[in-house]
Amino acid sequence: MAKELKELTNREENYSQWYNDLVVKAGLAENSSVRGCMVIKPYGYAIWEKMHEILDRMFKETGHVNAYFPLFIPKSFFSREADHVEGFAKECAVVTHYRLKNNPDGSGVVVDPDAKLEEELIVRPTSETIIWSTYKNWIQSYRDLPILCNQWANVVRWEMRTRLFLRTAEFLWQEGHTAHETREEAIAEAQRMIGVYKQFVEEYMAVPVIVGHKSANERFAGAEDTLTIEAMMQDGKALQSGTSHFLGQNFARAFDVQFANREGKLEYVWATSWGVSTRLMGALIMAHSDNNGLVLPPKLAPIQVVMIPIYKGEEELGKAVDVLRKIADELKAKGISVKIDDRDNVRSGFKFAEYELKGVPVRLALGPRDLANGTIELVRRDTLEKETVPQEGLADRIAGLLDEIQQHIFDKALRFRNDRITRVDTWDEFVRVLDEKGGFISAHWDGTTETEVAIKEATKATIRCIPFDAVDEEGVDVFSGKPSHRRVLFARSY
Repeated sequence: MAKELKELTNREENYSQWYNDLVVKAGLAENSSVRGCMVIKPYGYAIWEKMHEILDRMFKETGHVNAYFPLFIPKSFFSREADHVEGFAKECAVVTHYRLKNNPDGSGVVVDPDAKLEEELIVRPTSETIIWSTYKNWIQSYRDLPILCNQWANVVRWEMRTRLFLRTAEFLWQEGHTAHETREEAIAEAQRMIGVYKQFVEEYMAVPVIVGHKSANERFAGAEDTLTIEAMMQDGKALQSGTSHFLGQNFARAFDVQFANREGKLEYVWATSWGVSTRLMGALIMAHSDNNGLVLPPKLAPIQVVMIPIYKGEEELGKAVDVLRKIADELKAKGISVKIDDRDNVRSGFKFAEYELKGVPVRLALGPRDLANGTIELVRRDTLEKETVPQEGLADRIAGLLDEIQQHIFDKALRFRNDRITRVDTWDEFVRVLDEKGGFISAHWDGTTETEVAIKEATKATIRCIPFDAVDEEGVDVFSGKPSHRRVLFARSY
């Protein structure tokens, strides 16, 4: 008897449970035995590997190189940049001892009180401090600049309420850390990297984003300016999908990183940092998927085409698999990833449901009638449209279809996002739209943290960004009634 796939919770009835079900049942990740941490399963990690590979190439094409810095950071380093330590203090995991010993009463092991560290170590929540303490040894002159480093690593931020991919105590990411000769060069770098993120998320993940500045209250701790890309999920909540920070000279001053400029005078270095994480997996899932499972854009799908033979008996199976292998070779020659599923311990209907759940963009099924007619059944995952097509010319057809699917997924997400940007001018409108429709709310803001915090306390909506394309427009703040010079985007968010 073939095993059966369990149905997902309906997305419209319980979006949160639908997401959790999908992550687990599609084989992406699961909760681990360590509280707040996740196990990324092979299929989920295969998607992350494709993200890693593409982003890594994009970073190197813009002149960046990879390095690696320690997981542990001396606690004293955090005290050197006041805003930074305040921003991360509540999330830090701290190592205080380095050895265990057997408990004398035989009840197990305990921390050895004699093995206390001379200085406690922070488990990396982000690496600005350890990297800038290192850059001090690397930089003496303007000739040593710029430094364009990136690292792929794990970080720990001790979250109390966790959710797979979106918020876990440990997660994977990349973090770029660059050092520059001038303020203008550093600002240009921060802008360039947010542009790289936008290109990746839109072209590969097929998720449209809005690019802008964070408000002062929402900036990265220790930054002078934080740039962000903000995406819209299908439940009307926003997701911050990548950030790039202009750090000014704050960390260079904290760690006394100076260089001799072109006039021979000492000057503090200018800095940026930027990063995306496995949170992008959450964005990919929530932006496109449906009640049948994942909908993966072909550019990130570990399997772009799955082939399933329909047969009775070994002879029919052998004939079908021979044809499918020839087709697979033609597809692979075009750089398309293919899987032939010839398992004989599950039914074809189970396989169809399984690959819908996993979001494989194209499914091909070949049965005895197709063998006789030179045809094959083709189903595209994004629309679930089914058609019977000739085997001849199939590789070219599928190559074009994958591009079409990629574009269709983006266009659908873009229409959804644009339909959920609403201009409001009164507080009553603000609250009504937020509760009934969600999405981004374009509203006037008086520019004060006091009003921003009050709006968040009243509605749980935050300023997602001040868009790059925001124009000067006189108006009044929807909450305070004070004068405002431009609109910003509010939303509830993950």
